[in-house]
Amino acid sequence: QVQLVESGGGLVQPGGSLRISCAASGRIFRLNDMGWYRQAPGKQRELVAVIGRSGSTNYADFVKGRFTISRDNARDTVYLQMNNLKPEDTAVYYCKVDMYGDNYWGQGTQVTVSS
Repeated sequence: QVQLVESGGGLVQPGGSLRISCAASGRIFRLNDMGWYRQAPGKQRELVAVIGRSGSTNYADFVKGRFTISRDNARDTVYLQMNNLKPEDTAVYYCKVDMYGDNYWGQGTQVTVSS
């Protein structure tokens, strides 16, 4: 089994920045895609960004130019740097990793953007 632990969420003012992290542990052989999703109250979970093992990235249009996803393969950790945060970015952010076709989800970390 693979366990994912997210950290770094919190309350930030509009225009501010946060970096959230997700560390994987357990029976890890090779993590392929690692990604971040978010779910706001009353809305469906949506993709924010994903990064392949080689570093290729894909972003949702609503975060392009503001968020940056990165990973450290040696630490089995994925990061999401969020800049110029907006109130509409308020959500629970979840990480997901793929290992040989099996998907694992973290428990989520709350990000609240409010003045």
